[in-house]
Amino acid sequence: MSAEQLAQLSDQLVLGSVLLYLAAMIGFALDLAYGKATVDTASQAASESGGATMTAVATKAPPAWAVRAGTVAIVLTWIGWASNLAAIVLRGLSVGRWPWGNMYEFVIGICFAAITAFLLTQTRYNVRFLGAFVTIAATLGLGFAVKFLYTAAGPVVPALNSYWIAIHVTAAILASGLFTLAAVAGILYLVRGDGLSRLPARADLERAAHRAIVLAFPVWTFAVIAGAMWADKAWGRYWGWDPKEVWAFITWVAYAAYLHARVTAGWRGKSAAIVQLVAYGCLLFNLVGVNIFLGGLHSYSGL
Repeated sequence: MSAEQLAQLSDQLVLGSVLLYLAAMIGFALDLAYGKATVDTASQAASESGGATMTAVATKAPPAWAVRAGTVAIVLTWIGWASNLAAIVLRGLSVGRWPWGNMYEFVIGICFAAITAFLLTQTRYNVRFLGAFVTIAATLGLGFAVKFLYTAAGPVVPALNSYWIAIHVTAAILASGLFTLAAVAGILYLVRGDGLSRLPARADLERAAHRAIVLAFPVWTFAVIAGAMWADKAWGRYWGWDPKEVWAFITWVAYAAYLHARVTAGWRGKSAAIVQLVAYGCLLFNLVGVNIFLGGLHSYSGL
C-alpha cells in the first residue's frame, strides 16, 4: 500500500472514529437516563393501633434495553478507540515519522488519550457515568480537527525530525487526555444540583477529577522538562519566553495550585472544581490559542 493510500485510510478511520464515538455517546446517554433503578413510594393507610402513616418503598428495575445500551456503548467505545489508534499509526507510517507534527495530528492524539484514560479507569472503577460526556468531547475534538485543523500528510520542518518529539509531545498528549477527563468530571460537578439527579453524586465526580489530575500532573511536569531539553538541543537554550513555553508553565502552575490548595487549604467541592477548570482553560489556550493568536517559535507546527 502506497503512502498516499495509507494517509487516505487514516483520514477515513478518523471519520469512522467520530461516528463510533457518537454512537457510543447515545448509548451512554440512554444508560444514564434510564439504566438506573428507580424508587416508587406509596402511602399506606394509618395503622389501627398507633395511627401512624406507613410508607412502602419499592425498587423498580431499569428496563433491559437501557442496561444493554450501556454495555453496547462500552463496546462501541473500544472499537472507536481501536479505529482512532489505527488512524494514528497509519498516519505515521504514511509519512515515515512520529505522527505529532501538526495541530491536526496533535488533537487526534489528545482525543485518543482522553478515551484511553476513560476506558482504563472504567476497568478499575465504575465511571460509566462519564462515558456520554467523554465520548462527546472526543467527537467534537475530532470533528474540530477534521473541519478546521486538517493538514495533508507530509514532511515536517527539520526541527521536528527529532526523537524528542516522541518523548515531549507524547507526554503532553497523555497528560492532556487525563486533564480532559478531569475537566469533564469538573463540569458535571458544577452542573449537578444538590437534589435528586440522573448525574452521579458530586463526591464521585470530585473523586474522578482528582484522581485524573494526580496522574496527569507529573506527566505534564515531565513534558515541560522534556520540552526545555528539546529547546536546548534545537535552539541552544532551555528557556526563551516563547508563548508556548510560557503558557505550558502557566498551565503547570494552575494545576499545581489546585493540588496544593486541596492538600494545604483543604479546598473541596465547588472551589476546587473551578480552579481545575481554570487550569484546563489555560491548557486549551496553550494547545490551540497560542498557535492562533500568539505564534512564536512553535508556530511552524501549524494549526
